[in-house]
Amino acid sequence: MSHSLTTQVVLITGASTGIGAALAKVLAARFRGIRLVLAARQGDKLDMVAEHCREAGADVLTVVTDLGQVDQAIALAEKTLSHFGQVDILINNAGYGQMGPLELVPIRACQQQFAVNLLGPLALTQALIPQMRDRGGGRIINVSSLGGRLAFPIGGLYSASKFALEALSDSLRMELQPFNIRVSVVEPGPVSTEFISVSGEQVKQGIPDPEATPYRAALKKLTQLEQQTSANAWTSEQVADVIIKAMTARRPRSRYVAATGGDFLLFMMRRVLPTWMVDRFWQQFYGIDRVAKDWETRRKGLGEG
Repeated sequence: MSHSLTTQVVLITGASTGIGAALAKVLAARFRGIRLVLAARQGDKLDMVAEHCREAGADVLTVVTDLGQVDQAIALAEKTLSHFGQVDILINNAGYGQMGPLELVPIRACQQQFAVNLLGPLALTQALIPQMRDRGGGRIINVSSLGGRLAFPIGGLYSASKFALEALSDSLRMELQPFNIRVSVVEPGPVSTEFISVSGEQVKQGIPDPEATPYRAALKKLTQLEQQTSANAWTSEQVADVIIKAMTARRPRSRYVAATGGDFLLFMMRRVLPTWMVDRFWQQFYGIDRVAKDWETRRKGLGEG
């Protein structure tokens, strides 16, 4: 396949905000005439991104899509192929983080997390593979996270969905290589987007009274997460640049880390440091170290009462 993106059709999910919106705008600015398919749940925001891209010279199709609904993911593929006749590059970017202690996250929220972060992207990928194969190749880029390589407290469900996406990507990479379809994963770290605020809202919906839970100390610290990570957070445009590297590389790598010190962090925590030390680091970072003391204090107070 040609490595010039100007003539190609690129489908981006989660394109209304954050990384997806930034990627669409950067592609439109750099590759005049590129054909973009932008999908997201929020039609009004999607239209604004599309208009920006059209003004830069891109040919844009928008499709309002909830990736949590498999039938909508398949419909997105069908509408794209009906309109453009092909997809050269699929960017599975849509996703969110269901945060909260695993003990407390409702099963319905668990199902929704996997529906959006795994099953929707899989259904869309399955629907587009045959036409990529028939045309002689293509690229699939799955946007994961450092949380897809490292699990941490309060974010276990999000990590589980991203671990699964990484495994799916590895299998696809091997299965589709004979058809010249290349599969890569991009792993952002902290990014200056609405991700943390959306995650906070998901916690509130799933755990309506955090103060009444044994994890209240950790959940309180979760509200400070954006301040903790802001110094090292990348912009959406920086992550978009890494995705474009995966899109244009003659021999794309299986994984691209998009985080300051990300490779070093992965090396230390997966290869060098003992498990107990890694556990202590994440427990302190996410406030789990405060839970035992807070719980003991509450129990004593209840006993005295």
